[in-house]
Amino acid sequence: QLQFVESGGGLVQAGGSLRLSCAASGRTFSSNAMGWFRQAPGKEREFVAAISWSGGVTYYAGSVKDRFVIWRDNAKNTVYLQMNSLKPEDTAVYYCAAHRVRWPDGRPSDSSQYDYWGQGTQVTVSS
Repeated sequence: QLQFVESGGGLVQAGGSLRLSCAASGRTFSSNAMGWFRQAPGKEREFVAAISWSGGVTYYAGSVKDRFVIWRDNAKNTVYLQMNSLKPEDTAVYYCAAHRVRWPDGRPSDSSQYDYWGQGTQVTVSS
């Protein structure tokens, strides 16, 4: 069974950058697509980015496209999210999760297709 620990969150000013890490344990996650989601206070969890099992395919939410970058290092069992040009509306708890398959036929933004979740890391962007 996969377990994840996210790190790298914190407080940053608008326009700044943060890099989140998600380290997997329990077994290798190289056969799973991975995703990042976030949840702001009072809002539903929303999709941020996803990456295929090999790292060859990525997909982003429109709100973060061209600002965030997702990549993975299967040798280290870790997936990353580089967040640039941060905005106050990016403030949320960020979660990584493992998808059921290597890459879904449809869009990878459906959270119900992710089986294993981390505990989350808080990102706060001040204006």
